Amino acid sequence: MSSSLTRRRRPPPAQRSAEVAPRILGGLAEPRPAQVVATSEGVPLHADGRTVEGVRETWQVEEGWWTASPIRRRYHEVVLAGGRLLTLYEDLVEGTWHSQRGS
Repeated sequence: MSSSLTRRRRPPPAQRSAEVAPRILGGLAEPRPAQVVATSEGVPLHADGRTVEGVRETWQVEEGWWTASPIRRRYHEVVLAGGRLLTLYEDLVEGTWHSQRGS
């Protein structure tokens, strides 16, 4: 008995990550230091003198926690006055803020 269904094989993991990585990593420009005023909970209110009208999304990245140079960042995609989008992150290791625009 033959089936009319064809099963498609997934590419090996190395090929899948190579296909996905440019979309994820290529979306933001190089980070630049930013002057951010935030609440005590770390929610941005002002970025480089511009008012933050809202926070669209917040996420945290933790990598290399087992190394001498761990990465711990809390990201916020914010809407500035006038509607412009900006990605901010707080370096939770260094205590500094940075901004990134879409590339």
